[in-house]
Amino acid sequence: MVTLEEYIDEQGKSAFASWFNKLNPQAAVKVTTYLTRVEMGNFSQLKGIGSGVHELRIDWGSGYRVYMGRDGDTLIILLGGGTKKRQQDDIEQAKERWKAYKKRKKGL
Repeated sequence: MVTLEEYIDEQGKSAFASWFNKLNPQAAVKVTTYLTRVEMGNFSQLKGIGSGVHELRIDWGSGYRVYMGRDGDTLIILLGGGTKKRQQDDIEQAKERWKAYKKRKKGL
């Protein structure tokens, strides 16, 4: 089993939670279902997008995406979410968050 944790920035905020909390109920259920599959070890919908960041594609509605990084075999850090429409901006932000996460972890 895999553990999912949200990336918390230096201001104590989670980009994933900010995005998720704005979803309509149906979209939130879909995202939660896909994340549960990831927790159970089903990575079939994950795609590597560079710099150690992965994109979870949810083929429903606006084409939802969840961005994450793997920290070892059992921990996944949720970096943010978005839709196909803003995909490139969301990817760049997720890569920056992942870089910051690794830098902060290294400094511990």
